[in-house]
Amino acid sequence: MGSTMDKIKGTANEMTGKAKQGIGEATGSEKLQGEGAVQEIKGKGQKAMGDAKEAVKDTTDKVSDAAHRNL
Repeated sequence: MGSTMDKIKGTANEMTGKAKQGIGEATGSEKLQGEGAVQEIKGKGQKAMGDAKEAVKDTTDKVSDAAHRNL
């Protein structure tokens, strides 16, 4: 999965998780609050993975460009 897709899925999971937590709080459902917290954390992890993939690609591109200029 590409970095953009990781970020999109991460954002969706974060938003869904926050919504579940809010609904859980409103209804008094600790289970739903917990599920929401887990899903929000999962989303943050996915976004971090997307950021990391993007950073690696950017660095690889820069190294490749520098190598080609020095040939």
